[in-house]
Amino acid sequence: MRKRIIRLLFVIVGAAIGFYYLPPIWIAMRNQLGVQLARPIESAIDFLIGALVFWLISLLLTDWTIKMLKRAENALTKKSLTYLLFGAISTIFGLILAILISIPLWRLSIPVVNNVLPVLLMILFSYLGFHLGTTRQDEWRRLLTRRGRDDQEAQVIKRQDENYHHYKILDTNILIDGRIYDLVKTGFLEGTLLVPNFVLYELQYIADAGESIKRVRGRRGLDILNKLRSEKIVPVEMYKGDFEDIKEVDEKLIALAKKVDGVIVTNDYNLNKVIQFQNVQVLNINNLAKSLRPRVIPGEQLTVVVVKKGTERQQGVAYLDDGTMVVVEDGRYYMNEQLDVEVTSALQTDAGRMIFARPVHSASSHGIDGSERQEQKRLAESTKKTDHKNNDRNNRKN
Repeated sequence: MRKRIIRLLFVIVGAAIGFYYLPPIWIAMRNQLGVQLARPIESAIDFLIGALVFWLISLLLTDWTIKMLKRAENALTKKSLTYLLFGAISTIFGLILAILISIPLWRLSIPVVNNVLPVLLMILFSYLGFHLGTTRQDEWRRLLTRRGRDDQEAQVIKRQDENYHHYKILDTNILIDGRIYDLVKTGFLEGTLLVPNFVLYELQYIADAGESIKRVRGRRGLDILNKLRSEKIVPVEMYKGDFEDIKEVDEKLIALAKKVDGVIVTNDYNLNKVIQFQNVQVLNINNLAKSLRPRVIPGEQLTVVVVKKGTERQQGVAYLDDGTMVVVEDGRYYMNEQLDVEVTSALQTDAGRMIFARPVHSASSHGIDGSERQEQKRLAESTKKTDHKNNDRNNRKN
């Protein structure tokens, strides 16, 4: 359909050009060869010749024209509404200025000056207007806003404009994770959530994967996206553009954030580092979760359940409700037991937080250290085995 429309436009332009520029050929033929046709026939032939020539040209240029239109469409969809608005208004002003300058030029009888120069002026002033309108958006916005603010208020508003980013771009992992839905419901996330089409395609690919675990994760991400769009807690927009010259989804997200001046919302640790290196702002939901965890200080008491042995001798490992690891001294003697521990220190790493603790009521407080308790357990077990052997012997004798 698009090809037909483009070729039709070529034919219309060719017919118009033939109608206006081919009549001198008939005049030359009439003067030199004495050939003369009726005026309607000459006009019809002019129309047909121009239309035919440009139809042949359209066969060569249609694909190239469609490609250029797609590039222009992608470039426009990547721009914000204010960018397009200021660009259009400034371009119109540039055209008006070029027309005013061209009025005296049209009255001159010099062929090149009254025909070609006005067109060049229109192109030049349109470009200059668009360039000035789009590269100085902040200055135009400040000129259009109401005046009368005091200096302190103006500085605060300027600071807010610099820190505020309207679009929050969601990546694939944050949708699969699902916590973004709970965060949005709290009202802490403002602005518009922007979901690119290439993220949606990746979710669909994961949802159609052969592995059941991947399918579940992909479908959960699609469900979260549908809930965000249907409940309309915050505005959710789909970005239909794509970056065809970029293959990786993470790199596309970075390019999109730079284009729309947005913030990427993710929970991917590696992507977080790459984004910061690219000077793009990022909101990491894992960092938010870590900052909201309750703080513990040395001397504070906790109640935990030791679930496994630690890497060091006699250590045990427990976990808090938020997933924080607790390393307990002599903890392996209390496996699968509920234990009151006292915090000795805490360590914060990039991977998370780790708490070191020791039992509050340890065996040493009763005069028995950990090694003695372990020895008593061994003696009790050996005594049980000896009793079993003696019982077996007595049964055999009987």
